[in-house]
Amino acid sequence: MTRNALGIGRAGLRARLTKISWSDLVATLGPVLLLGLLAIWAALWFVHPAPPDKITVTGGPNGSIFQTTAEKYRKILARNGVTLKILPSQGSLENLKRLNDPSFHVDLGFVQGGLATGMGIDNLVSLGSVFYEPLLVFYAGSAPIDRLSSLSGKRLAIGPEGSGTRSLALTLLKASSIEAGSTTTLVDLEAEAAAQALLEGKVDAAFLMGDSAAPPIMRMLLRTPGIQLLDFAQADAYVRRFQYLNKLELPMGSIDLGKNIPERNVYLIGPTVELVARKDLHPALSDLLIEAAHEVHGNASLLQRAGEFPAPLAHEFRISDDASRYYRSGKGFLYRYLPFWLASLADRLLVVLVPIVVVVVPGLRLVPFLYRWRIRSRIYRCYGALLALERDLLAQAVPEKRTELLRRLDDIERATGTMKIPLSFADQFYVLRQHIGFVRERLAEGASYHGAVVEAQEPAG
Repeated sequence: MTRNALGIGRAGLRARLTKISWSDLVATLGPVLLLGLLAIWAALWFVHPAPPDKITVTGGPNGSIFQTTAEKYRKILARNGVTLKILPSQGSLENLKRLNDPSFHVDLGFVQGGLATGMGIDNLVSLGSVFYEPLLVFYAGSAPIDRLSSLSGKRLAIGPEGSGTRSLALTLLKASSIEAGSTTTLVDLEAEAAAQALLEGKVDAAFLMGDSAAPPIMRMLLRTPGIQLLDFAQADAYVRRFQYLNKLELPMGSIDLGKNIPERNVYLIGPTVELVARKDLHPALSDLLIEAAHEVHGNASLLQRAGEFPAPLAHEFRISDDASRYYRSGKGFLYRYLPFWLASLADRLLVVLVPIVVVVVPGLRLVPFLYRWRIRSRIYRCYGALLALERDLLAQAVPEKRTELLRRLDDIERATGTMKIPLSFADQFYVLRQHIGFVRERLAEGASYHGAVVEAQEPAG
């Protein structure tokens, strides 16, 4: 076969037959890598970034249960490298307002039940209830009082503005037909000032709760002669009417066994306190905070059983999805066995590895197949054109058509001459060129080729 029949010389062959076709490899590998990058980007988009190492909690007045509880949380979180900043507040109501204000920088806070009714709290979620917060109503006098309605016409210290104590006191007094007016005086005093006013006879009763009162103040009043604790005889009625309230019992002698304080079982009412956060709280921090809540609130106390808190008790706030998952199955595998910072790093690495394993690895396994298909499709296109030409040759063997067929065959041969083929496909390349030469020889035979075909197709005899 001549050099013209082959279409190109040795130099041309060296230029076209290479060890690998880099353009084909890039065209085949590129979409797989691009798809992998898109999968990794999508995973990083939908998964939270690294958890922050600083968060802010809104607590309560200095010395209050809210504030002392926040201090316990701070020590536990510090063991895991997370700094907890504590903001003092007037209590539950102010905490709720801060959390519900997007312009106020705070991540979580303690909020007693019953305060969020009628408020837009779509941006807030609960990590669970963490403890009971009983309402303690102290009054001066020797005659026992077991109903709030008995305080009508008295001077009542109901807590400062912004406190959950004041909000609950107003609700319960209104339900007992007591409102500020000519006969009943409502005084907004902080816990310490309210206790002092009660001791000095400036008020007749004081409403105290853990969001604003320190435990020492309550214990002091319980031990003071002439100061008594109201026994809620209507506790069941209050709990039925206000579903966020709980009936609690303070056992006889539980404060002081030696002096038998209190001298009888006392029924109290009170809501649970929830650990409320904004819904964008990082899932890893949610787990860490609930774990801290287990350590702080999981033991038995005067008003709760061991293991009763924290608990996913839904009231006004929706329990977050991360908290629900934690209560069902506990911490994630990595956070269960690795330090918090290392588990967080490994968790983010897995986010990148999963798309690689699911998308990139199978895609890379397809690359050789796609690469071979791309090269073969180039050869097959030439075969398609060659077959079409040969069919026309059989149908149009007249001399005036041969020039057009030769031109088409030259075009096919030039296409093979510019074709980039890896050496591994050289055998198929040369077979194609032989077939082109075969068709050229048949075309050169002209009418004799057509006559031979027709004679071969005629039936015998």
